[in-house]
Amino acid sequence: MTTTAHPDESPGSSMTDEEYGALRASAALWAGTSVLITDQRGRVLVQHVDYRNTCLLPGGAVGKGESPSRGASRELLEELGITTAVTRSLAVDWVSADTPSTPPAMRFPGEILYVYDSGTWNDQQIASIRLPGHEITAVDLVEPATLNALMAPSDARRALSALRARINAGGPVFLENGLPIAPTVLDRVGILRTARVEHHFPWRPGPVLAGLPVRQCWAWAFAPDGRVLVLLKPDTGAACLPGGTLETQDQGDPVATLMREAAEEAATHLDEPVFLGHLLDPTEPCAHVHFAATLTRLGPVRSALATGQAHARILATPEQAVALFNWGPETAGQLATVHAARERLGIPKAAAQPVTELPGPVTW
Repeated sequence: MTTTAHPDESPGSSMTDEEYGALRASAALWAGTSVLITDQRGRVLVQHVDYRNTCLLPGGAVGKGESPSRGASRELLEELGITTAVTRSLAVDWVSADTPSTPPAMRFPGEILYVYDSGTWNDQQIASIRLPGHEITAVDLVEPATLNALMAPSDARRALSALRARINAGGPVFLENGLPIAPTVLDRVGILRTARVEHHFPWRPGPVLAGLPVRQCWAWAFAPDGRVLVLLKPDTGAACLPGGTLETQDQGDPVATLMREAAEEAATHLDEPVFLGHLLDPTEPCAHVHFAATLTRLGPVRSALATGQAHARILATPEQAVALFNWGPETAGQLATVHAARERLGIPKAAAQPVTELPGPVTW
């Protein structure tokens, strides 16, 4: 039997099966796996290893005749002592042969690396990790923004791309050297590349105590499909809800602040806001109040008066939104309050879906 050497060659350019097999073998790549694990605060689990000075996600080489998902499960058992099936793929990365972190002696031919999602682990699961007596020296849970400092550049790009794919909920993404070949708005803006602002403040669903100053106000602004408006800063990739800091012209009225800031920063117009509660900041002390509201209209994207920059506007499920913030243990309580308000507003719960960018005017 003969075959063409390449798909675009003419039928007359033929090879034997043995020659064709040798040609394909000469172009073969390694196969490997990585597994993304986060805790309930959105921190990423990384491993310190004894054979390199940068951190890695759990994972390793796929064995001969082994499927990538089985290889990923085996690596979790060998490296972390955890028995679990790995069923959800986040990314497939083509890693070029000239990757700088690979020692020349390995004669690295390039690799196809499968990134799987092991989900969000609770404290009990994390406490059950048992490291082997060699290779893995420690594990850490780190903020996504620190991955660039802890990992080789290509590994950090891959981990962040996989994390964005998980948040986006659009299915597995295809990467080349860690970067998506079809970037989403989350990739383009570069969410999670800078530190999330830490607001580990107690969540209080009731009114603000008398005498406690209100410093800021923010809105969970709902579209009719149950998603909320999130603003992404183009210079840092940081996320925020519509709203901002009380100023003199607002005369101490948080609703006036909310309406003004939403219009100035993102050309956003809201229906009558409903009070949700507040984060109690004990360091000042002060309150950061949160509202729920329905979106009525978005105008054209324009630069914010304070910064001169235009936010990227996206619709995201509330669950996608909280993944972009660092609110600590109080996140679940606030999210429950948000969903209760959504039901009172008669808005359905949003289905899991990719985020949607809103670059132009919209009216609901």
